[in-house]
Amino acid sequence: MTRPVTVVTGGSRGIGAATCLRLAADGHDVAVGYVRNAEAAEEVAEGVRKAGGRCVAVRVDTSVEADVERLFGTAEQRLGAVTGLVNNAGVTGPLGRLADADTADLRRVVDVNLLGTLLCSRRAAQLMAPRGSGVIVNVSSAAATLGSPGDYVHYAATKAAVDALTLGLAKELGPDGIRVNAVAPGMIDTEMHAAMGDPDRARRAAATIPLRRPGAAEEIAAAIAWLMSQDASYTTGAVLRVSGGR
Repeated sequence: MTRPVTVVTGGSRGIGAATCLRLAADGHDVAVGYVRNAEAAEEVAEGVRKAGGRCVAVRVDTSVEADVERLFGTAEQRLGAVTGLVNNAGVTGPLGRLADADTADLRRVVDVNLLGTLLCSRRAAQLMAPRGSGVIVNVSSAAATLGSPGDYVHYAATKAAVDALTLGLAKELGPDGIRVNAVAPGMIDTEMHAAMGDPDRARRAAATIPLRRPGAAEEIAAAIAWLMSQDASYTTGAVLRVSGGR
């Protein structure tokens, strides 16, 4: 049997990197999309190869249509027909109240988290539908239902939109044999918090989580891998919350 070929956006760090490595261990070839850190992306790519998978790293801004076309084109040229997509690329902008947010930060969050997910999903659908099969997993957030007041309500709003997209697209693409699901992580201990300006945020939040700890990127990757697998063959339109009970 041929190996599945999966595109993972935001694959050079955090949940994306863990997902690339987990999918490789599960038998996937992987296209690692990254926006800045070529060294980190290549490190992930090498990890995929060590796990037995083929891999290509592609610099891509998912909010730019031409970049998305190039990402999928490179994946198909180098690895073969794309069978899966993990929409993981996302940004939060600085922590703070909406009243204090900069318009450029708001626009970037919407462009990457929502428009980028739409562009990648559209391209995946265009490629997968004629073949009659495929899997899309969107990385949402528990923030979509919590609202994240005082932190990033704009980010939460884009993730709520991703949940709506997941449900609608699952219904739209189901007759084409394409499953669409989402994973909604809670507080995960990744470098994202440092990028937001609060590196200790995940540790401090432990007391508010029923399991009393933040999650690990590998735990989210495991949920994504399940949704990508044949074990989830009758699962579509689901938003799987992996949040420690929060």
